[in-house]
Order: sequence, then C-alpha cells, then structure tokens
Amino acid sequence: MSDEVVITCALTGVLTNPQQHPVPVTPKEMAISAREAFDAGASVMHVHFRAQEPGKGHLPSWDPQVALEIADAIREKCPGVILNFSTGTIGRDQRGPLECVRAGKPEIAACNAGSLNYLKARSNGTWAWPPMVFDNPVDKVEELLEVCRETGTRPEFECFDLGIVRSVGMYADVGMVDKPNYNLVMGVASGMPADPELLELMPKYMKPNSLWQSTVIGREEIWPVHRKTAELGGNLRSGVEDTFYLPGGERTSGNGQLIEALAVIAEERGRKVVSPERAREIFC
Repeated sequence: MSDEVVITCALTGVLTNPQQHPVPVTPKEMAISAREAFDAGASVMHVHFRAQEPGKGHLPSWDPQVALEIADAIREKCPGVILNFSTGTIGRDQRGPLECVRAGKPEIAACNAGSLNYLKARSNGTWAWPPMVFDNPVDKVEELLEVCRETGTRPEFECFDLGIVRSVGMYADVGMVDKPNYNLVMGVASGMPADPELLELMPKYMKPNSLWQSTVIGREEIWPVHRKTAELGGNLRSGVEDTFYLPGGERTSGNGQLIEALAVIAEERGRKVVSPERAREIFC
C-alpha cells in the first residue's frame, strides 16, 4: 500500500441549486472554489458544467465553449491542477460530453462503467423521482474511451455496484483499457451503500495494483468510509457535489473545508497528501 494519496475535489455536481447551496456555477466561481480546494490539498478537480444564463445555474450544460471557459479559469487559478470532466448522460446520446472533452482536453474523464436503476424512495412510500435507468452499455463506454485516446485523457471508471467493478476488469481483459482507474461510488440509494465494511471487500475484486478512490455521497455518515479508504490505500475525494456536511455534522461553507477535513483524515492514517506534480505522475 502506498503512503501517498491524491485528493480530488468534486466542485459542484449536476443539479444542485446554487440559490440554496454553496455550489459554484460561473467560470470565476468555479476557479475561486477550486483554488480554495487546491490550497487545502486537492490536486484534481472533478468538474460538472452548468448553464450560464441568469437563473439557469441549477441546470447542466454540454456547451463545449462553457467547458473550455471553466477549464481555462481553473487552470489559470490553480497552476498544475489536474482536471477531471464529468460525462454522464441519461440515454445513449453523449455527443455533448464528447465535445466538451475534445474542447477542454482534461487529463481525466469520468467514464460511467455500467448501467444502474437510478431510484430513491421517500419515507412516505413514494418515489422521490420517476424510476429511471442510468444506461451505460458497452458501446457507449467504448465510444467515450475512443475520444479519451484521441485527446490523451485517462478514463476514471465510475462503479456504482460490485457488478460494475467486475465489468471494468473485463474491459481490461478484452483490451478496452490498460491499467484501469476505479472510482467506487457509494451512497446512491440504489447502488452501493456508504458502508466501511463493504468497502473492505472491494479491492479484491479490482485488478491488482490498480488506482482507486471512493466517492461517498451523504451526510456525516460518509466520513467513516473516507477513513476506511485512507486505511486501505485508496485515493480520496469529496466536495459539495457529494456532501454539504463536515465530520462533526455541521454544514460546510464550501469545498475548501471539505478538502481540509479529507487532508486531516489522510494524515491521521499515515498517508501523505501529494503535490499536483506528484499527482500528475501517479494519475496521468
């Protein structure tokens, strides 16, 4: 197990309303928030793009010009930073994300590695939203990987359950990818729960010596999973995409505080938070 750890900041997420929560939207806001996370120890910024029109900041955008403006603003504010672009779409059409990757040429692109029934039930016995499928068939994955090869971008495989983790291994077996980088997404209601005991089992189902990290979604219950990730040798990620709550249960003011908390966890577990230069050697 390496004593080094790379920290990723998930800057904003896909739909959270900026009028209700501290999520950045504009290129300037994204760059300022990224700098706070950068100064706290994050070398990688996971970026979603939002509509820039007034009053539309809670909606996603796949405008490649928006992607490029945000990427340029973050790179200028955070010298040496590694960018990780979101690419997730409902449905087969992913032309927008592919054009954003081509425009911004991020070092990393999230690759949703398998399909999931995306569900959440309310306590009153009703669906929180109409049941939907987050569909990521193999041909959709292959299409994204082809663009990643074109732009020199490394795919990060988003895994919402154990079957998807095992699918990534098969992607390597058939030559779709070399040296897979896993992101274990925990806390989605219909996916893997945010459970430290479950996390202990996951590394044995990944390819040996692979890079991996956990993305943990929820409230203060997520922090024991981050601690377990650090203990097991995984890399760390947090940000207002994933949570608004610090380890003590208080609400965060933004990304900087969340990354500070992750850095403390890493150090308490004997892990060294690496510089952007070293993170680039490890991740890229």
